[in-house]
Amino acid sequence: MPLSDNPHALPSTDTLSPDTWEKALDVLRQLIGESNVRAWLSRSRFEQGTEANSYLLAFPNEFYRRWVAKRYSAAIESALEQVMGDAVRVDLVIHEDLESPSHGNASGGRAASVHAAAAAQFEIFDDETIEVDNTPHSPSIPVRHRRPGTARAAETDQPAPGRIVPAYNRLNPRYVLDEFVVGESNRYAYAAATALSDPKGTGFHPLFIYGGTGLGKTHLMQGIGHRVLQMNSSLKVLYVTSEQFINHFIDSIQHRRSREFRSYYRNADMLFIDDVQFLMGKDKSQMEFFHTFNALCEAGKKVVVSSDRAPKDLQSLEDRLRSRFEWGLLVDIQPPDLETRIAILRKKAEADRIILPNDVAIYVAERVHNNVRELEGVLKRLRVYSSLHAKPIDLEVAREILGHLPASQATRAIAIEDVQRVVCDYFQIRASDLLGKNRSKKFSRPRHIAQYLCRKLTNLSFPDIAIKFGGKDHTSVIYACRKIESASRSDSAIASLLEHLEAQVTRGDQRV
Repeated sequence: MPLSDNPHALPSTDTLSPDTWEKALDVLRQLIGESNVRAWLSRSRFEQGTEANSYLLAFPNEFYRRWVAKRYSAAIESALEQVMGDAVRVDLVIHEDLESPSHGNASGGRAASVHAAAAAQFEIFDDETIEVDNTPHSPSIPVRHRRPGTARAAETDQPAPGRIVPAYNRLNPRYVLDEFVVGESNRYAYAAATALSDPKGTGFHPLFIYGGTGLGKTHLMQGIGHRVLQMNSSLKVLYVTSEQFINHFIDSIQHRRSREFRSYYRNADMLFIDDVQFLMGKDKSQMEFFHTFNALCEAGKKVVVSSDRAPKDLQSLEDRLRSRFEWGLLVDIQPPDLETRIAILRKKAEADRIILPNDVAIYVAERVHNNVRELEGVLKRLRVYSSLHAKPIDLEVAREILGHLPASQATRAIAIEDVQRVVCDYFQIRASDLLGKNRSKKFSRPRHIAQYLCRKLTNLSFPDIAIKFGGKDHTSVIYACRKIESASRSDSAIASLLEHLEAQVTRGDQRV
């Protein structure tokens, strides 16, 4: 379905039933999240176009239209294809009457005016992805409100509507150091975290923790925060993901609260930034974080940063920021060995009051070796299966769930290039076709399968995979993965093909 970025397409008075667009919005909520649908599409209008199978998606101003065209076109395309069951043409247009507050509540009108004002600064946001965080924040940063006729702003304890403010001292109660299972793969990182958690200690910071997805980086970071607060509850500990940092930064620009933003982060006694690799490609957020990082370190505050790779491998990050990371202590976390995986399973089973026989723990640990999250997922599946079938967890149940996985004492590192090569060989297409933009089924189907396998077999995120496939929007990778996963559940031929390709990639065969 071609999605046209044409602001001048002629509108039609023949408006479609609201159900059509509402159904598409339901699909989009699954693809890009409820918050983004509400922020960027709630004030849009979907209409019949001037030609057969053509439609208009209208926005209140150029800022909305350009942003949606740049960030969410692939998601809109896939949603409408699912709802309409046919190829259609959609033009993105501007209807200025949508600016009126009568098209939404008062807060919606206010949000529209904020975005309209931001249109003049579009270049500020053009390389930053906004993901609105709707999680309640308490306690929160004091927010300034200016009353009419007053020269100074009054301080309040509540954020303004729609503010994106990570809260001090808000940590996951499960992520404490006492619950962290220590093995040879993470012993050094745990020792560094324990040393840093001493409020009187001056060494081991800034601390940079790196390793693959699901290996315990977040657990260690928040565990440090918990222990620091146990010793001194008056300290301000701030844990934030890089995505939340970016959102908060953009929000502060939109609401002209940059000074408050800087003050809020620099007043923290300890700052944790998780998944810093997502700052790559976002120059203005990197610059702001660089100055925040420097200010905290110069003030003797402690900073902990995590990433899925070492600083030297963060090639799209500014050199001066990478050098700051390397200035401190670097510790890595490797995938857990067999003994550690067994210990993790026992620890999790004990915490969740699951009776897990020793032979089952060994059986699972021999077959699930990528990360801790996979082990937790298998444990949940065992518990659900046992509950639904009224059977105790034993080897028979474990084999029913995991029998298709071979036992292995070691994990072969899989690169995206491995997946791409195997898929190209199987479908007999060139790598340039797999990474290109041709949407014909001959190339799009292998491309979707390759992206799905990359997500399943590597530790890379959706944005990382998108970069490896020609710099596509990461929402198109999300769509591809969900599409293939859904197809594998309903089509045994697809499931068999995926199993075959996965085996080739895992074994590292040169021929398919």
